[in-house]
Amino acid sequence: MQSASTVFLVRPIRFGFNPETAGSNHFQRVIAGLSDAQVQEKAFAEFDAMVATLRAHGMQVLVFDDTPEPAKPDAVFPNNWGSFHADGRVVLYPMCAPNRRPERRPDILARLGQQFALRDVVDLSAYEQQGQFLEGTGSLIFDHVHRVVYACLSVRTDAGLLTEVAARLGYRPVAFHAHDARGQLIYHTNVMMCVGAGFAVVCLASITDATERQAVADSLTATGHEIVAISLAQVAEFAGNMLTLQPAGRPTELLAMSQRAHDALTPEQRLALSRYCELLPLPIPTIETIGGGSARCMLAEVFLPPLAS
Repeated sequence: MQSASTVFLVRPIRFGFNPETAGSNHFQRVIAGLSDAQVQEKAFAEFDAMVATLRAHGMQVLVFDDTPEPAKPDAVFPNNWGSFHADGRVVLYPMCAPNRRPERRPDILARLGQQFALRDVVDLSAYEQQGQFLEGTGSLIFDHVHRVVYACLSVRTDAGLLTEVAARLGYRPVAFHAHDARGQLIYHTNVMMCVGAGFAVVCLASITDATERQAVADSLTATGHEIVAISLAQVAEFAGNMLTLQPAGRPTELLAMSQRAHDALTPEQRLALSRYCELLPLPIPTIETIGGGSARCMLAEVFLPPLAS
């Protein structure tokens, strides 16, 4: 199954601009004229509205509150620290910024273990001490159906760790390099690529090496994906930061994205995507502007099997 029917989100307590990640995340911006309290208030409102919309569309949404100490300005993006697989395995990932590492919370795993069967925890966090990082499903785009994993390499996405995780999980890795419109490495694959069951949104123009670009296109085509190409300008609007979701009991999948990403798509692109999914735009302007991550980054998919009753 490509799309999860359960996701969890982390309600931010001390959301804000993170100077430790700004060096590699060129999407982060300060919003002038907003106090810290106003930023937090807006983040709460956007978060709660997103949760309500997902639930209204049939998703099972688990919400965990962030802890006030230590301060974790990016806790609202839990997809970077863990992935939760259908065979009962959990992978915990090494994070580049020291102030993001406390986002990996044993209490969240314990609470998930009360509802789902956790067979094994693969903890890769020790690689942080060696300066090697792989930031979950920010770095890794899984095609679960065909067991392929795509990754654009950067300071946050180590080639060796990609190979190791792919081997452990039984996926074929496809690695490449991607650059934004200013020629800077794109820090996370999920801002330029989304893979659904029958389609893939990808900014092929960001893959400047012709051989790598062709390898990505060939892999997607070989697995039967219609490629919906987006531009570098659309990447800057988070149009690649999407995630397919499958509400239980509903025949149609959802395609979650921010309102900003939705508005950046052309009518032709929306039509192409709507043949596969119901488009679900989510207004999160404060979170995505200051945090430098968008709707997909806020969603941690839970493929874990439920505990036997």
